[in-house]
Amino acid sequence: MKRIIIAAIALAFGATLAFAQPQRPPQQQPAPAAPSLTFTTVKELPITSVKNQASSGTCWAYSTISFLESEAIRINNIKDPAKYPDFSVFFVVSHSYAERADKFVRLDGNLTFGAGSEADDVLHVVRDHGIVPLKEMTGMNYGTELPAQSELDAVLKAYVQAVAKVPNRTLTTAWKNGFQGILDAYLGKYPETFVVDGKQYTPASYRDALKINPDDYVTITSFTHHPFYTKFAIEVCDNWRWDEAYNVPIDEFMQVLDYAIDHGYTAAWGTDVSETGFNRQGLGLLLDSAAAAAPGSDQERWVGGGNQPQAIPASQKEIVPTQEYRQDEFDKKSTTDDHGMHIYGTAKDQYGRKFYLVKNSWGETGAYKGIWYASEAFVAGKSIDLVVHKDAVPAAIKAKLGIK
Repeated sequence: MKRIIIAAIALAFGATLAFAQPQRPPQQQPAPAAPSLTFTTVKELPITSVKNQASSGTCWAYSTISFLESEAIRINNIKDPAKYPDFSVFFVVSHSYAERADKFVRLDGNLTFGAGSEADDVLHVVRDHGIVPLKEMTGMNYGTELPAQSELDAVLKAYVQAVAKVPNRTLTTAWKNGFQGILDAYLGKYPETFVVDGKQYTPASYRDALKINPDDYVTITSFTHHPFYTKFAIEVCDNWRWDEAYNVPIDEFMQVLDYAIDHGYTAAWGTDVSETGFNRQGLGLLLDSAAAAAPGSDQERWVGGGNQPQAIPASQKEIVPTQEYRQDEFDKKSTTDDHGMHIYGTAKDQYGRKFYLVKNSWGETGAYKGIWYASEAFVAGKSIDLVVHKDAVPAAIKAKLGIK
């Protein structure tokens, strides 16, 4: 094992660290403003505790695992928060990396390779491998209290790049074992069996006992460069599996989200957070200026460090997002696939504006201890996609999409 790791680190010498999304040059955000928004909760669905992805690009796994935890709570009608499930993120991340490496090598390196992915990736892993409790695979085998994956990302990327460029084009049967050895050293080995509440499970039987069926979930998006009421693979680098999303007009996209929440369903949300309106104190407003990320943790990379604004002036008006606005922002890459979070409810501010309750994965940070309030305009304007249970889609929209 040590030889495998040493060899991989040697391959990684000089390699560029792999992040979930491309780095952007740091810019100064507007001057601080006094906090000015107050919120009243309208609907709040059960969620598990806020986690901290820290210096890792695995928001897609944190957000979708949180979503599936809420699904397990809903499906199994769990009332006692002390009995809420707590799933392992890095069980999913490790499997994802291994499967991505295989595809990367098969495509001779013509595929992005890094920590970033998307919600459907989690569903693939859960479908094929199951789910395990967090305590069975914490993913923290490398000596830090919180995730710090830059070394792992660099080693894995250098390893698969070297394998994909083997001169004689004939691969050995050893490279996958070597890759898995690195994952096991950093993230831990996959548990084969474990005990929950006195009963023994495998990852697959635990998934089935919780009644989580990955085939019950659908991805919804809204862009005009593909026909509405069809499916297409959203053209972002993190969609490395080329999963397809159902395409609907923006008003129906928002109808799906609202119908879901009103009927007790939450949503895994992919969005752009590199905006002035998405600040470090827990607000997301669709303001008319762009902000870029500074390097560091995932939070610092997208919304900056401790010298950033405490709040956004409530008096500043938001953009009214149209279908054309969404498409233009996506086409010119002002809307990018930055971050995954978990939408679990709605609220209103003192001006009557609608906001969505969003569980983030940056720890208990900001004014709301890890929860963000994203305005209706922000969600409509900057969303990449939503993953919801198929029964969370209104019947009329399901019929248009052919969802059974």
